[in-house]
Amino acid sequence: MSTSAKKTKPIVRPPRLSEEVSSELQQRIARGDLKPGERLPTEKALGDSFGVSRAVVREAIARLKADGLIETRQGSGAYVAQAPKSLNLRFWQGAGPELNELRDIFELRAMVEGAVAELAARRRDEQDLLEMSRHLQAMDEALEAGKDGTEADDNFHIAMAAATRNAYVSRLTEFLGRHFSDSRKLSWQGMQGESAHPHEAQNEHRALLQAIADGDPDAARRRALEHLRGAAGRFGVRLALDLGATNTAMAKPTTKGESQ
Repeated sequence: MSTSAKKTKPIVRPPRLSEEVSSELQQRIARGDLKPGERLPTEKALGDSFGVSRAVVREAIARLKADGLIETRQGSGAYVAQAPKSLNLRFWQGAGPELNELRDIFELRAMVEGAVAELAARRRDEQDLLEMSRHLQAMDEALEAGKDGTEADDNFHIAMAAATRNAYVSRLTEFLGRHFSDSRKLSWQGMQGESAHPHEAQNEHRALLQAIADGDPDAARRRALEHLRGAAGRFGVRLALDLGATNTAMAKPTTKGESQ
């Protein structure tokens, strides 16, 4: 890693409201205020208690469910899990990650999303392409309005996973997507900042969708990796050269200040 990269300050990202709510609920569970098997208050009651919207509460519950701390029952509500039932995989929360942690996150994304893109290109149908195009359009609209398009970005990748026709790939993508979402959000937050370049990321998304639409697995994997290299590079992070590099165009990732 270069000297300038080592001196780069951690990216500071204020916590989302949903993170604050999920953190507080997690602490209540850890203290025993909320016991295993106990039903949580309704979304409305929690929203009123925390002074947030039901959508914020819903996202907080989804995070705890992904961590295996909460389980939902159809028509009954959310309950504290009797025992953890899923991998308790945590990325950073609140303050931004160090460069080495951000590198590891992007590397994990590259391994997962590259394989997903390849399989999606083999198995997608017209409905899958329409669904991915719909979320791509939502990202275009967010760009035009200067808004955060993270949710549409997440949904684009979830739709790509659905195109693999593998239920476990879809579940894994949804689970990891709740954590990957924070690294995607970095590209959308502070759209006028030095590091966030959502237009570049959107061009990469468009090339990825085109490769999937063409039914070209190799190109789809390559485009997915190029997107992750680009996203990482815009934050001064170089991904390993052996991470799926198949041609000279990918052998040397560019970072800000380097010629394209």
